Amino acid sequence: MSSNNIQWHKLADHINLLPWQPNNLCVVSVAGKYITLARTSGDSIHACAHKCPHASGIMADGFIDALGNIVCPLHRYKFALSNGRNVSGEGYYLKTYAIEQRADGWYIAFEKKGIFSW
Repeated sequence: MSSNNIQWHKLADHINLLPWQPNNLCVVSVAGKYITLARTSGDSIHACAHKCPHASGIMADGFIDALGNIVCPLHRYKFALSNGRNVSGEGYYLKTYAIEQRADGWYIAFEKKGIFSW
């Protein structure tokens, strides 16, 4: 994503204000999209699509494995939170989003969409 083609949206003032589940995953609605957030060791935050690209399992109902991958609750497909690559070999890709901590809170980046966007 080029910096001219992204728009940042505020998620929360602090990560503890997000609706975390015991599995360190949560769902947030930002700019009309549902996004899954994952909290890994050291309070690192990652953002990915709400649903698995394979069978639309809700990613926040899954879990984070010992290697830090997010695992879909339906068929246990695993995805790297850093880039969305399928690490269990099925060939799917999970959309991921940039997350940034700023002085006034946590933000997520979306690509700007317009009539002439490709």
